[in-house]
Amino acid sequence: MKMSTRAVVAISSLLLAGLFVLPLWHVQLTAPQYPEGLGMYIRINTVQGATDTDLNNINNLNHYIGMKRIDPDAIPELRFMPWIVGALIVAGLAAAAIGRKRVLYAWMGAFMAIALAGLADFWRWEYDYGHNLDPSAIINIPGMSYQPPLIGARQLLNFRAVSLPATGGIVAGVSFLLGLFAVVLTVRQSRALRAATV
Repeated sequence: MKMSTRAVVAISSLLLAGLFVLPLWHVQLTAPQYPEGLGMYIRINTVQGATDTDLNNINNLNHYIGMKRIDPDAIPELRFMPWIVGALIVAGLAAAAIGRKRVLYAWMGAFMAIALAGLADFWRWEYDYGHNLDPSAIINIPGMSYQPPLIGARQLLNFRAVSLPATGGIVAGVSFLLGLFAVVLTVRQSRALRAATV
């Protein structure tokens, strides 16, 4: 890889360090009785309310429809994610330092697999919370589920749930796009080199 491409890979890797301080995802709930909304942020190591009381209020509301409490300590992925992100950063910096295209391709393959696995796991987590309800809940509507959308908006009874990437999720997306850009540059450089030697 050329030095410019290696620099792109290094920047892509270092951007992921932002995930240790920035939230990945944001879920916002609004309803007539909560016009200001209730929100929660998902980070790589915890889930927290948008305000000091939001997560507790969401859990109290969820109790009425039979949903489990959202307890960050009960979500094992939140213990592993900082290590996974850290390993991805180190591997990306190693790919930039080594400068071999196969190492870059392996890193981007791992990056893509981790990103897809993370989104799939988040969807599964939402599904579990929204579908596995306590049948003895105060509000029990047969056939009703309360899974918020992975991305976008959905009406859940009188609540509108909006789920979108937060700042950290956007930073991770930019990091991924920069990695793809490095792959494209490397492929073009390899083709140009082969054409020049023919």
